Amino acid sequence: MRREEIRAGLAEVERRIEEACRAAGRHRSEITLIAVTKTYPASDVRLLNDLGIRDIGENRDQEAAAKAAECADLDLTWHFIGQLQTNKVRSVVSYAGMIHSVDRPRLVTALAREAVRAGREIDCLVQVTLDSVAGRGGIEPEGAPALAAGIASAEGLRLRGVMAVAPLGGNPAEAFARLRELAEAIRKDHPGADVLSAGMSEDLAPAIAHGATHVRVGTALLGRRKAIVG
Repeated sequence: MRREEIRAGLAEVERRIEEACRAAGRHRSEITLIAVTKTYPASDVRLLNDLGIRDIGENRDQEAAAKAAECADLDLTWHFIGQLQTNKVRSVVSYAGMIHSVDRPRLVTALAREAVRAGREIDCLVQVTLDSVAGRGGIEPEGAPALAAGIASAEGLRLRGVMAVAPLGGNPAEAFARLRELAEAIRKDHPGADVLSAGMSEDLAPAIAHGATHVRVGTALLGRRKAIVG
């Protein structure tokens, strides 16, 4: 039964988070678990909600918008974590509570315009690249402070912190240590930027060890599934 599969996955992910928190001398309450439901149906989102999960991550607008509409009766925060094109901004702003993938000034301008038009304030994270691999998104670390300042000064947006994905084939602990330094530097200028979004199914522990406040988990929570059509 799907409910029991998800319940078991959640129990194991919670065990791993709690173990990582103990090792890092942190409290479980410091970590927000984002269930990444890309390629999973809205019925899984409802089951997650029944099990107490309120933070849902998606990386494709077409899929996310449909699920957000289908689950509009639930008290959820939708996190947009994928690369965001400017032509999708209006749609994403209509449902997302936090956008993790802000990586260029042009996107800041588009997000601010649509947030004001919609009468919303959107939480934004600066996505930083840790490996400079093309196609993964993210601004180079040296450009992150200026981009953060741009978000902080933009009407309709709130700078909440930084996000990164561990480098392909690299050492996640070393990468997350660099990310933490950058996050702390940005927080000195912007005290409200206290979110560090890092860590997925395979690298939860090093992310938490290096200060992650939000972890984004899909496979370990929901299992492997073929992509849905659309």
